[in-house]
Amino acid sequence: MKHESYRTITIEQSGSAARVTLSRPDVKNAFNDEVIAELTRALSSLGGRDDVRVVVITGEGSAFSAGADLNWMKKMAAYGYEQNLDDARALADMFETLYTLPKPTIARVNGPAIGGGVGLVAACDIAVASREAFFSLCEVRLGLVPACIAPYVTRRVGGKNAREYFLTGTRFDAEHALQIGLVNRVADGSLLDEEVRRWEENFIRSGPRAIESCKRLIARCSTGEIEELKEFTARMIADLRISDEGQEGMAAFFEKRKPSWTKDAG
Repeated sequence: MKHESYRTITIEQSGSAARVTLSRPDVKNAFNDEVIAELTRALSSLGGRDDVRVVVITGEGSAFSAGADLNWMKKMAAYGYEQNLDDARALADMFETLYTLPKPTIARVNGPAIGGGVGLVAACDIAVASREAFFSLCEVRLGLVPACIAPYVTRRVGGKNAREYFLTGTRFDAEHALQIGLVNRVADGSLLDEEVRRWEENFIRSGPRAIESCKRLIARCSTGEIEELKEFTARMIADLRISDEGQEGMAAFFEKRKPSWTKDAG
């Protein structure tokens, strides 16, 4: 099932899984303002669709994403402060849209992820990398910083690792990305789709409202104090217990059957 057409990305849906592909292989799927706008719009649309249960982000060809497009960077260098600020805010909005998407998200890292490409990986819930992939946060070597992606990368790999790779810009491979927590699994290239499909099926077996609530729960609990979280967490579980989904899930468990939302699961 194909979704509306875009110039810089493609969206295809198989069952309940939607795959968003960065489609600029000639520039290693690098970002520019058009990519940012289209990706933000596509993610916002997918986030509101009941027929989409999981969203996969990947790149066309041999790369995941090379980060900022060189021609776009040249244009930004000629802009004034306000224009640069507007452009940076659009980029920050894109990452926030991905990070807060109510659907579970999977980064299918099929090749190199550089700069903002690492940001896409970090902003997804799960990341599966090809063994041939490599990663780099090389902005400091250009006199810049990985500003808009820093909240997501730092949450993912921790301050110690962020300091090492933000400050040095050194490249690291998929196995090291696994060790520091940037990715969840590493697979041979030929097995990448099989591993991604395994994660899709795991998400589809879970209640869609429960997953959305879990994502909000994790975000809130990552920053809140225990005392102030008591009422938030109590209300969340009480609300879910009496919801249609919660009632169906508990009934299915006690009746030893699959809940209604698992029809697309393997």
